[in-house]
Amino acid sequence: MAFIRLVAALIGFVFGFFLGASLLQVTQVTPPTNQIYVVLLLATACAILGWLGAPYVTVLPARYVVNSLREASAGDLIGGAFGAAIGLMLALFLAFPLSFLPGEIGRYAPLVTAVVLGVMGATAGAVKRNELSAFAQGVRGSRRSSSADARVLLDTSIIIDGRIADVVRAGYVRGTLIIPKFVLAELQYFNDSPDGSRRERGRRGLEMLAKMQKEETVKVELSEEEPAGNGADGKLVTLAKSLGIPIMTNDYGLNRVAELQGITVLNMNDLAKAVRPVVLPGEEITVRVIQEGKEAAISRTARWWSSRTARGTSAPSSRSR
Repeated sequence: MAFIRLVAALIGFVFGFFLGASLLQVTQVTPPTNQIYVVLLLATACAILGWLGAPYVTVLPARYVVNSLREASAGDLIGGAFGAAIGLMLALFLAFPLSFLPGEIGRYAPLVTAVVLGVMGATAGAVKRNELSAFAQGVRGSRRSSSADARVLLDTSIIIDGRIADVVRAGYVRGTLIIPKFVLAELQYFNDSPDGSRRERGRRGLEMLAKMQKEETVKVELSEEEPAGNGADGKLVTLAKSLGIPIMTNDYGLNRVAELQGITVLNMNDLAKAVRPVVLPGEEITVRVIQEGKEAAISRTARWWSSRTARGTSAPSSRSR
């Protein structure tokens, strides 16, 4: 910072010196001693202004630009660059007719037009990046099958549940599974929690994501977008609405909120109810306990069932409600 201030002060001193020398040619300052004082005072004043104002024209704007680029997502940058390119291309076509304007207007109008259209294009591209992406996909080639193009948002509950990984492996879900970064952050928070139950849920969710990434029938995409909304559910609803894609969840509250806003919801519990086996009255069901629970009552019940099964005692029949 000190070096930048020193350079700015030196530039200000030189600028003030030549500015004072130019002013002496149009003023009546006498004797020569006063002329030297005027030049030195003006050069010193410009040097002080350069020293004090250097951060406001160098470091602070650069820091603002770096922070903005750091906070912007990759989609924002790509959309902004695409929009700026379109704006500059339009300005290029307008530059030739604008150059025929009379006087100084014709000299500077093409440059001003290029700056204005470039900034407007970059802003529009960053705001409308999703629409631009959809348009680019449509121009790039013919549409693929709807199952291959299908995209769906996954929330934390459906990932931790784990059944989605089995459905994907069976080939009933295809396309792109989008995992927003705030959902991934929530899973990481669970994984690092001191509570054992939450830590187990977070670990299971991360394992399910790693398992689905290895499947060839789907593509797992991590979204860097951070939409507005209260909590992960609010952000998920906002993101689904902006992208125009459904949400897959097991959360009843999120299900209701999304449906009220016209968003398609794929509930794994509804799928489980649809494919569960039908049990007719009078049929016998054999229950096999494969693992004892952690609670004392559940463990005693499991050992009791295991002992009856070992003695060959048939399990009592049960009817499905």
